[in-house]
Amino acid sequence: MKNNYRRSYVLALTSALFFTYNSPILSQNLPLKTISGTITDADGPLGGVNVLVKNTARGSISDLEGRYSLTAAANDTVVFTYLGYKPQVVAVGNGSILNVTMQLDATSLDQVVINAGYYTTTDNKRTGSIGRVSAAEIDKQPINNPLEALQGRVTGVDVVQNSGTPGGGFKVRIRGQNSLMAGNEPLYIIDGVPYDTQTLGSPNTSGGILPFADVSPLNAINPETIESIEILKDADATAIYGSRGANGVVLITTKKGREGKTKISVSSSTGIAHINRKAKLLNTEQYLEMRREAFANDGITEYPAWAYDVNGTWNMDRDTDWQKELIGGTANTRKLLAQVSGGSSHTQFLLSGQYQEETTVFPGDYNYDRISVNTNVNHQSRNGKFKVVFTGGYALEKNYLPNRDFSSDALQLAPNTPALYDEEGNLNWENSTFTNPLAAADSKYKQNSNNLISNTVTSYSFLENFEVKINVGYGLSYLKGVTTTPHTIFDPAYGLDSSSSMLTTSEGRRTYWISEPQISWKKTGNMSEWDILLGTTFQENNTEQGSIIGIGFPTNHFINNMSAASTLLILDENKTNYKYHSIFARINYAYIDRFFLNATGRRDGSSRFGPDNKYGNFGALGAAWIFTQGNDFPLINFGKLRGSYGIAGNDQIGDYQYLQTYSIQDYPYDGNIGLVPARLYNPNFKWEKIIKRELAVEMGFLRNKISFSAAYYNNRSSNQLVSYALPGTTGFPSIQSNLDALVENSGFEFELNGVIGRGSNFSWNSSFNLSLPRNKLLAFPGLENSTYANRYVIGEPLNIVKLYELQGVNPETGIFEFTDFNGDGVISSDKDKQYIADLSPKFFGGISNTINYKAWSLNFLFQFAKKKGYNQYRFTTPPGTLSNQNISVLDRWQQPGDQAAMQRFTTGENYEAYLAYSQFTQSNGVISDASFLRLRSLELAYKLTINKETGASCRIFLQGLNLLTFSSFEGGDPEQLKGFIPPLRRITLGTQINL
Repeated sequence: MKNNYRRSYVLALTSALFFTYNSPILSQNLPLKTISGTITDADGPLGGVNVLVKNTARGSISDLEGRYSLTAAANDTVVFTYLGYKPQVVAVGNGSILNVTMQLDATSLDQVVINAGYYTTTDNKRTGSIGRVSAAEIDKQPINNPLEALQGRVTGVDVVQNSGTPGGGFKVRIRGQNSLMAGNEPLYIIDGVPYDTQTLGSPNTSGGILPFADVSPLNAINPETIESIEILKDADATAIYGSRGANGVVLITTKKGREGKTKISVSSSTGIAHINRKAKLLNTEQYLEMRREAFANDGITEYPAWAYDVNGTWNMDRDTDWQKELIGGTANTRKLLAQVSGGSSHTQFLLSGQYQEETTVFPGDYNYDRISVNTNVNHQSRNGKFKVVFTGGYALEKNYLPNRDFSSDALQLAPNTPALYDEEGNLNWENSTFTNPLAAADSKYKQNSNNLISNTVTSYSFLENFEVKINVGYGLSYLKGVTTTPHTIFDPAYGLDSSSSMLTTSEGRRTYWISEPQISWKKTGNMSEWDILLGTTFQENNTEQGSIIGIGFPTNHFINNMSAASTLLILDENKTNYKYHSIFARINYAYIDRFFLNATGRRDGSSRFGPDNKYGNFGALGAAWIFTQGNDFPLINFGKLRGSYGIAGNDQIGDYQYLQTYSIQDYPYDGNIGLVPARLYNPNFKWEKIIKRELAVEMGFLRNKISFSAAYYNNRSSNQLVSYALPGTTGFPSIQSNLDALVENSGFEFELNGVIGRGSNFSWNSSFNLSLPRNKLLAFPGLENSTYANRYVIGEPLNIVKLYELQGVNPETGIFEFTDFNGDGVISSDKDKQYIADLSPKFFGGISNTINYKAWSLNFLFQFAKKKGYNQYRFTTPPGTLSNQNISVLDRWQQPGDQAAMQRFTTGENYEAYLAYSQFTQSNGVISDASFLRLRSLELAYKLTINKETGASCRIFLQGLNLLTFSSFEGGDPEQLKGFIPPLRRITLGTQINL
């Protein structure tokens, strides 16, 4: 009843607003007349030109012969725009025919303003490497996290989703992995405020359901409130952020209010989600054949009492698809967004709010809810000298999930495993013959989180060319996780009661603030233009985290009350403080809009280093030359060469790492709690250093209908921050220190954009991007004798694994054989794991298309990657044990002389076969081609104009995500983490009303 009431209220409010904004009281019915004409350029008629009456929704597009027609009033102004040409603005006046000649504009790339952090630039003038995803691209995808919008769209940016469970995190790498041990995450800036994306989740509560307990703080950012996402990649683009931008910068800019009448937008959508790929598992007939053959191979003629699946205890005619039962459900999603914006020439505002609800594919009633509110106010004085901008966002999230992901059970349960429930609807334990996976569903994970981020930018212009500005931001993130583990998750035959029940809680709180006073000077002359910026940064983060477990409750009714537990244990507790202070400067010089030079310097101070090494100096130099400016090239409309060189640092090592630290002893001694050494003091601990280089070319052809860019980058990271293991005689287990190891990231990035077709009612734009990254460890002194000898290899990428080399199945014994590299006759992990498997992508990219026909639009993106990954065998037991297997195990050895991919089946009683399979799971036999081509996103939309005068419209859209995946990979989804569900396939239907 409550939900129905809310829906009725929203519909009533929307209808009231609609009729209000279409009433004669608020609209002016000026006399309109038909305006027509022909649009040409130097070569003749020009089709596809956008024609719009300024400050209205009335518009048209010229046909193939350059003709157009629309209605306008005598005092209206008509704007003509076309990619690659200068905009033409013509007053209507008393005539009815307006013929326009469009002029080619090599500076059309200046029309899109790009956020570069402390300043703005354009595609034409930028000297650095900056990728951009606009609101138009973001809104066409049914996503929950802003990082999902980057997948397949930006060169050099590799984004992998950890899990399809709501609230999960992402792994993001911008141009590869720079550091051996320190952080490799990019810096996130939201409306000028650094946003710490380190999870506040705890392995003690969320570790069972979310990979790495990674609760992404970016889930609090509503993608529909984002205006653009810029990714700063090279030294020139990131240098203004100094050491914080060593691994790239992700700038998220939210939508702002705009001058004009008040506009209201209401959108609602509903959708479903499923897993997109299932593993091919054995059915009951195939499974029982495997089991029986395994017993025969091991010489067991009478099935033991514990072999319930084959000895008749379980129904051998039962055949259950456990993937369908445990992770094959349908997740439902619902979203409702309302936004109001407008304002005068001096003050503009925007206010938006969204409610979102999403369930899961697991059996049971679970849900993720998010309520978010965003606001923006811009104000400037009448003379335009004083300006103030306030941006704020608040999000409340609630996540209710099982305490474990059922993906492993779905893959391992025998197909003839008994039913989950008995005839009376109770959990079935089948006389204690199996562990019911749904019993674990009684263990729940609940998360409550609050996120606040706010920013105020105040500026004042004086002496014509000077401006002072101060950027002040404040944020708060709070997360509480609760996991209940009642005794009912165990077999009743154990005789446990609520005295064995447990409650685990974790809390994390992070507060942060930033203050950045700045002064800038701009001077434009006849031939040159100067732009100089000076500023300083004061930043502080405070983080508190802790976990408590309570054991033993009078009854399970009290399991959510920690004070009712008979035993309390503090699992962990920590408080950290991080301070950051910087001075930065930027000088930009432009000469006759042809030559551009950008110099940036920054001195950073971090509390994470010792007294003598707190500060580091970083900077970059970027240059660009538009070689087509002032020159006539037959085919090239626009051409630019650019390059950059710079030095960045890295302090993503955690707090207090240089100090001599101690930890509390787990067990008391003589009734007292003591301290044990944890880390040795190192006053010489200092900044990691990254040298970045880039060369690039950008060109436009055929009146800029086709644009192409190619870039080569080379980054070298030295002075690596690593943890050294120390001999036990020192009294300390390790020491943090700098090592003269050298890591190189290099590669090529290509982008191609084109207008395939454009007419009066039709347009087709396409884009293609390709990244070819290469990562290599160039040097590591003393690697052979260090604890990292089995992890890294000089000359190889960092993202490698050292494995046994599989030679195949011995045709006589039916046992796996491996290469004995040292020739001692024994396969050992320290000597014979010499096969190197590189798990980093060889290349990745995307192909997107946008097609418009009249009121219809179609947008789709294909994402692709070439890489290797762990296959279906990685975390399995030998085929023949009481565990289901992939159908590929049927290609097995059965008798001497057989040539097969899989060794003989065994129940585990054959030690030689069991050991060989264990080594197999640590060999290149578990590595397969994980390349894929994925229909990443698709949107089909129709826009219905409700009122041409007011611009009121209704947009109906059908969106999809991860719709199709083409891959030869047999281990499920090629990007799936083992033991967790993959990213889901989503289909959403929605409508948006703009008034």
